[in-house]
Amino acid sequence: MSDTTAPIEPGLSGKNALVTGGSRGIGRAIVERLASSGMDVTFTYVSNDEAAKAVIDENPDLKITAVKVDVRDSDAARQCVEDMADRVGTIDVLVNNAGVVRDNLLPMLEDDDLKAVFETNIEGVFNFCRAAVPFMMSKRSGRIINISSVSGEKGGRGQTNYAASKGAINAFTKSLAVELGRRKILVNAVAPGVIETEMSQEVRDLAGDEITSNIVLKRYGQPSEIANAVWFLCSDLSSYITGQVLSVDGGFKM
Repeated sequence: MSDTTAPIEPGLSGKNALVTGGSRGIGRAIVERLASSGMDVTFTYVSNDEAAKAVIDENPDLKITAVKVDVRDSDAARQCVEDMADRVGTIDVLVNNAGVVRDNLLPMLEDDDLKAVFETNIEGVFNFCRAAVPFMMSKRSGRIINISSVSGEKGGRGQTNYAASKGAINAFTKSLAVELGRRKILVNAVAPGVIETEMSQEVRDLAGDEITSNIVLKRYGQPSEIANAVWFLCSDLSSYITGQVLSVDGGFKM
């Protein structure tokens, strides 16, 4: 009989994680949550040097490394993964968080609004998974968590491009889970609802009470609540979960 009074051991201490888009918002919360569990965390960012430096400077006791990488660049993604493997030895966890929003009604979307969203939100995930998977396969273990969105399954006005990108990530997650299951690599996604971040600020300012009226819990989510879900899927506590999209949305549009 198992000891239900024993402390919960997540099994993350001493392991290595790579988080894309980790300098702000949900990404930063994920970086700090994993690092606080004893992981050595490398995160990517695309342009904001000051924000990336702040993550490291404000967490002096944690093992955190920042690397400037455009996730749309497959060569840069591969180099980032190889450099990390050379530096720390293994890649145990990959969290694909980097993403952009270019909301507008369909007739008003420009070609670049499609290109930027699809290349970052979809191709970025492909690029980093393709680079990291061989390292996980060689040791027959690993966790991949893709950050999706409630928009991938529940429609939203002005989000055809964004919703399409996140729907693609949900399908990608399930297919990759099947592909890697025999190598004991677990692949899941977390689908946040409306979270209090800079990315969602404009939507929250415009919609206001209209959004919270569609949320069962009547409030916006916090980045830390998404980070906790990612932590769970990285940990030994989720050892029999793969191919799933975990909604963390406060009961949005139920």
